[in-house]
Amino acid sequence: MTDVLRRGRASLAFSFFTQGVTFALLVTRIPAIQGRYGVSDALLPAFLAAVPVLAGVGSVATEQLVKRVRPSRLLRWSQPVVLLSLLGVGAGDRMAGLGVALAAFGLAVGALDASMNMLGVSLQRAYGRSIVLGFHAAYSLGGIVGASLAWAGAHWHLALWVSYLPVVAVLLPAVLVGSRWYVDERAAAVSEEAGGNGSGSGTVAFKLLLPLCLVMTFAYIGDSTVSNWSAKYLQDTLGGSEQLATVPYNVYMITTLLGRTIGDLGVRRFGAVAVVRLGALVAALGFAVVAGAPGAWVGMLGFTLLGLGLCVLVPQTFAAAGRHAFENHGPGASDAAVARLNIFNYVGFLIGSPLVGALGDAWSYRGAMLVPMVLVLVTVVYARSFAPRSDRYRGGHERPRTVDVGRGSNGV
Repeated sequence: MTDVLRRGRASLAFSFFTQGVTFALLVTRIPAIQGRYGVSDALLPAFLAAVPVLAGVGSVATEQLVKRVRPSRLLRWSQPVVLLSLLGVGAGDRMAGLGVALAAFGLAVGALDASMNMLGVSLQRAYGRSIVLGFHAAYSLGGIVGASLAWAGAHWHLALWVSYLPVVAVLLPAVLVGSRWYVDERAAAVSEEAGGNGSGSGTVAFKLLLPLCLVMTFAYIGDSTVSNWSAKYLQDTLGGSEQLATVPYNVYMITTLLGRTIGDLGVRRFGAVAVVRLGALVAALGFAVVAGAPGAWVGMLGFTLLGLGLCVLVPQTFAAAGRHAFENHGPGASDAAVARLNIFNYVGFLIGSPLVGALGDAWSYRGAMLVPMVLVLVTVVYARSFAPRSDRYRGGHERPRTVDVGRGSNGV
């Protein structure tokens, strides 16, 4: 494996880590942001919904931009915008300023998420073995670090800008330096791997992606259920203490990190189809345990299972979309497919929390937990969509050789 690929892999992993830190610092300090700007409870959902909606717009725009601009360049400049937008959220004092900062954050994060995953998918294709879960493990690690920094800021009653400024001051120059080693795929070098498909048209039929779009949506419905309702559920439904109610999400994040760290080994050994099926079944079991838990500690076991199960679905969905588009239409279509699929990340996020809340209020929160369980189980039906053209690669799902991905983006 060339030094170019190794540097590209390390720099992209750091980008995932940085985004994990950034996003956690934003979402875990929402109460402090609300208090700083005087955002009412009635208006807060509109602000929160605007971010994923604009991120979806950013992802759609990225699908068109990558026809003219390499994904590495989009990532190189969108990540600094996300970091500076976070600082803008912490430093402002007027609601109009908050709106502008969150709008910039949403649009940039859509381009960031799409371009990061484009590079991850193409690097995995170049390596010839599963590595994409490792990038998402770096994101999970960043989320744990960001949440810990947010806890420290809240514990010491630091102003938001005081919490955010050191993080941005460290990460911003680091990602700009690291962006020198992002690796783009060179279509001419990989066309042979596609069976002579050439560079591709850059388009892919939505019908091809539909099963994967559903899986992505259902996975994020499950993820947003844990993010938004685990604390309330443990305390109000399972009778846990206020302190104990803070634990499930941390447990979920840690088990997500663990599952993604070892997940690539499972894909290499057993294939993506088996790993996705197992992940969906474990996640469904987790929701069943949460719904039927007699007390807080059994509920904690359910959230542990959810982390181990859900963690593999999103990375493998991106990988499958890029692979199928590449096999059918060439590498240009791979980037377009990843950008289009990324939109359903935000669709699931927007649907999940309101859906569980409405069902919990109208029915019961135990019953509401069964809905994401059923949706995650649908992934088992679509698991065959994760199979490559040949379900087995050489020697434990490995490709016989890697691809020359050309120069790093700094050499463009």
